[in-house]
Amino acid sequence: MLTSEKISQHVKKLPDTLQAKVLDFVEYLLTKIAQDDLAWANFSLDNAMVGMEDEPMPTYTLADLKVVFA
Repeated sequence: MLTSEKISQHVKKLPDTLQAKVLDFVEYLLTKIAQDDLAWANFSLDNAMVGMEDEPMPTYTLADLKVVFA
C-alpha cells in the first residue's frame, strides 16, 4: 500500500476539524518545499555567476549573425 493511501485512510477517520488541520499542514509543507526550491535555485545561480562580473563582455556585430530576419 502506498504511503498516500495510508495517509488517506487515517485522515478519513478523523473529524472534519482535524482533517482541516491536516490539510493546513500539507499546504504548509508544499509552501516550504517551494520556498526551499527557490532558495536553492538562487543559491545555485549566485554561485554559478561568481567571478563573471570581472570578465569582459563579448562584442557582437552584424557579421556574427548566421541568420538575418527582415
